[in-house]
Amino acid sequence: MTKRSPFRYFKTSPEIICLAVMLYVRFPLSLRNVEDLLHERGVSVSHEAVRYWWHRFGPIFASEIKKRRIGGMRTSHWRWHLDEMFVKVNGERYYLWRAVDHEGKVLESFVTKTRDKKAALKFLRKTMKKHGSANAFVTDRLRSYGAAMKELGIAERQEAGRWLNNRVENSHLLFRRRERAMLRFRKMRSLQKFSAVHSAVYNHFNQERALHSRDNFKLNRAAALAEWRGLCVA
Repeated sequence: MTKRSPFRYFKTSPEIICLAVMLYVRFPLSLRNVEDLLHERGVSVSHEAVRYWWHRFGPIFASEIKKRRIGGMRTSHWRWHLDEMFVKVNGERYYLWRAVDHEGKVLESFVTKTRDKKAALKFLRKTMKKHGSANAFVTDRLRSYGAAMKELGIAERQEAGRWLNNRVENSHLLFRRRERAMLRFRKMRSLQKFSAVHSAVYNHFNQERALHSRDNFKLNRAAALAEWRGLCVA
């Protein structure tokens, strides 16, 4: 049975929808910035259309990326960096837990209202269920990590230090830029949804340019862009 296209009821071409979603999720642009960029290319759409497209197709694209790219690659189990960052949602403080491997690939993002042992335990179980376990878990000095890892029986693998967790701290910066461009979030559900989509798109286009020559970086970047465009015909 042939799988029906998710674009079948839309008058706008799939290529334009893919481009709009990529611009909004990947770069720190507002909805109206994306509308203006598309207008310069001769495409007349409203910012509300861009909002609807990312809500509708963002999770679909993220899922397809994981199947094609991330799902086919083995997750590194050498060292994971875990950290939590606070995010304001309608004036209330929530915590976005993020797990990053030693290469900067975002493994998991999870939103909670607290950062106690229960929240840390839920985050660790979710991450380990999807990606297995790591040889070392680098964290800050938050006691919730130690208590959760002790219950899971992996307390001896924890490494905590002031400067050891810079990998995940630097990874937070990209999400912070997106948060400012979006003028913060309105609902906890929207935060969880966007963080998951943003992580998948970031992993897809992250080429670690400092580790490759200019020629190899250009080839990898072109391959990632071509693979993204292939989502339009999925």
